[in-house]
Amino acid sequence: MKIAIFGQYYQNDTRPIIRDIFVFFNRNNVELVIEEKFLKILYEEKIVEREYKTFAAHTDLDKSFDILISIGGDGTILRATTFVRDSGIPILGVNAGRLGFLAKVQKDNIESFLQKVLEKKYTISERTLLTTECSSAESKIDINFAMNEVSISRKDTTSMITIETYLNDEYLNSYWADGLIISTPTGSTGYSMSCGGPILTPEVKVLLITPIAPHNLTARPLVIPDNTEIKLKVSGREEQHLISLDSRITYISNHSELKIKKTPFNINMVEIPEETFLKTLRNKLLWGEDKRN
Repeated sequence: MKIAIFGQYYQNDTRPIIRDIFVFFNRNNVELVIEEKFLKILYEEKIVEREYKTFAAHTDLDKSFDILISIGGDGTILRATTFVRDSGIPILGVNAGRLGFLAKVQKDNIESFLQKVLEKKYTISERTLLTTECSSAESKIDINFAMNEVSISRKDTTSMITIETYLNDEYLNSYWADGLIISTPTGSTGYSMSCGGPILTPEVKVLLITPIAPHNLTARPLVIPDNTEIKLKVSGREEQHLISLDSRITYISNHSELKIKKTPFNINMVEIPEETFLKTLRNKLLWGEDKRN
């Protein structure tokens, strides 16, 4: 088995987790290839000592890899997708962060979860991605896809922006708001949820439009088919507004046309039987903690 490892180092919190992962795979003679910058930190912190092969870009990962393990939180997994891209390599998230809807494997009993990976006792959950196309020449998005959401927001102003929205070229609405979130089912537990959007299970074939602090209070979150092309035109007091793809931010001139649609490829997430999406919801959102249940 050949495994790529990418992670974030959070002082002493992640040290035992990282050690357990490396000890387990080395004991089982698994070939490990470590992200270059992450391995440098591990050497500096003396968490690992032996030499490992490294990768530094998505072009270094090919079909010979069985899986990529992401050590950190959900943000680490979103960064891990920039290495995997359309290769089809499954991603398993080990939660060394806080909330963690994507990073399913918890630090407790981590060895038993890794054993299931070794025995390939897991399933694959295909996750929808979004991509953008902008008529504005100055807009530069190096990694043009998002697994959580594409969000539009105001820049350098406290004034609202107006977001003219079309679905498959049919006019939907002009949102007066701080911004607008176009979310995948995966991203429904992220920024969209904090703005009042519904939670979607990962397998549904839909997208979610959620306004950010809308002035027209009748503007509610809207669920649409995931084969819909969304077109946005923004106007406001400033000359530019911001666009964020999973926290990668660039700017767009007002009145530029932005198209958002589903990518032709998915990201494969590893699902361990004991850590299902519904169990994660119950644990992370404390559902069932009410003693009346």
